[in-house]
Order: sequence, then C-alpha cells, then structure tokens
Amino acid sequence: MKKFINQPDQVVREALAGLAAAHPALRVDVERQIVVRGDAPVAGKVGLVSGGGSGHEPMHGGFVGPGMLDAACAGEVFTSPVPDQILAATQAVDGGAGVVHIVKNYTGDVLNFQMAAELAADESIEVRTVLVDDDVAVRDSTWTAGRRGTGATVIVEKIAGALAAEGASLDAVAAMGAAVNEASASFAVALAPCTTPAAGKPGFELADDEMEVGVGIHGEPGRRREKIRPAREIVAMALDAIHAAKPIAADDRLIVLVNGLGGTPLIELYLLFNEVATALGDGGRIARSLVGNYVTSLDMVGMSVTVTRATDEMLRLWDAPVTTPGLRWS
Repeated sequence: MKKFINQPDQVVREALAGLAAAHPALRVDVERQIVVRGDAPVAGKVGLVSGGGSGHEPMHGGFVGPGMLDAACAGEVFTSPVPDQILAATQAVDGGAGVVHIVKNYTGDVLNFQMAAELAADESIEVRTVLVDDDVAVRDSTWTAGRRGTGATVIVEKIAGALAAEGASLDAVAAMGAAVNEASASFAVALAPCTTPAAGKPGFELADDEMEVGVGIHGEPGRRREKIRPAREIVAMALDAIHAAKPIAADDRLIVLVNGLGGTPLIELYLLFNEVATALGDGGRIARSLVGNYVTSLDMVGMSVTVTRATDEMLRLWDAPVTTPGLRWS
C-alpha cells in the first residue's frame, strides 16, 4: 500500500482538519467528525443533513454549503456515522422549520439515522427522511436490504438543497428529494479494487483482464465478473440496465452524471460521457450533465452512470446557485 497518510486510524480526522483549513467558511468539528455550513442554523429554513462512511469524498462533507447540505456526518472509512453524530448535526442546523435527513440505503446508515431522528423528535425537532436507493445493479448486497444508494445522492442533495434555500416547507423539500430519487437510476463498473488505509491491501481481487459489473461503492460484489470490454460496450451495458429498471422515453429531459470512483482519470470519464451522449441521442435528451469524481470509493478504478428523468422544476433547481467545496456555480 502506498498512500499519503500518517497513521491509518487518524486519516478521517486529519482529512477533516484539512477540509477546515481549505474552506474556512465551514465549521468543522474534527473530534465529532461533523461538517456544518458557517451560517447555520438559518432561521426559518429547512435544514438538510446527510452523511455516511468516509472514503467517498467529496460526498458528503464536500457538499456542505449554501444551496446544498447544511451539515454532513463523516463515519470512519466505509462505516456509518453514529446516532450521536447525526443528532448533533441535526441540532446544529435546526432553524425552526425542521430537518431533512438524506440517507443512502445501507443498513447501518438507515438504522443510525432513524435512531437520530427519534432522538431529535424528543427535542421537538421535526425530521423527515429521504432514502436514496438508485443503484439498479443488484436488489440486495453485502450491506443493504434493497437497492444501494449511490450517484443519485448528489442530485438529490443539490435539488432538495436548492428548494430548501428558497424557503420551501419541510414536507415539500422531503417530497422533492424522494421524487428525484424515484426518477434516478445508477450503475457502476470497476476495473480495479480500492484499498482501505486500515486494511492495507485491496478489498477484492480482479485479474488484469477482468472487470466487476455492478460493483458497489464499498467494493461490494456486483452482478458478475467478466472480461474487460471496450468503453462503448460497457456504457451500453450500464444504460441497458438503467433503462430496464426505469425506462427512458424519447422525450425525457435528463440529468446525467458520469462519476469516477476515485482512480479513473478525467480523460476516460469524458470519453465515457461521449459514449453516453451518443447512446442517448435517440432515446432521450441530456438537459444537464456532470462529469468527475463526486461519489468515490477511495482509489477504486471504475465509473458509475446516473440518469435522472428531470421535470422542469428539477432542472430549475439544479441550475440554482450552489457554493460548496465539491460543487459550485452561480
């Protein structure tokens, strides 16, 4: 293992300290591993909280700021944050209008966010939960009951965050997040595994000529393992799976994310996006696009494709200003 680290058990805290130093507009509690926007709580605004295991950066701490999340909780690498963390983040962003928890569908995340929501209710903080389960590769996996939450999390956080910034109600923000999730589907492929700092070795093995089809963001097995194919065929396979689960109509307006899993260079991600754009030319129109590393798996060599069938309102909210370390436009 070759990594830029000091001690494996301090990676998350030292990375959060770096995030704080690089982005002083954020409030970062390194010990409790919580990232909060600097002006939180915003009176009268619905707060948005998300989180999960570290190792998926910039998700989630990199998406904290105006127009997106109000706070994020960082668990240890590939490990859910604990209820006390989530409760503290919820308290920090409660401006009196309630708080939405955006939760990826992994068993630990679901249980811990649910417990935190119950603790928040005891303090008269009203909480709604949006569950993200966009991965259509497998129905159940190592750490889930049901589909995994992956790339669509970014799109849910962006659109729900924009609606919250406009002063929408708690129920409206939660309903919009759920609608975006329902309109989204993702599929991932890995060419090489990731290595966690604590383990010091790859999480699984792939031969030089193999790829894992439908891999999870923690390195969980996918649908099958097969020989590497050309990029055009890999994209076609991913889009076929997405279309089979959530059909794309010819007149749909789409938000498309081609996401790197941490170890794939941008030149390849743009090549992949070109294949996606070509393939969708007759089957749907790409209204908005995002290409880059947004939901990663440490240093995994791989990619995921997310397709969201967007309404006009979703597109308007996608275009709304956002200012976070990992996503920003005006």
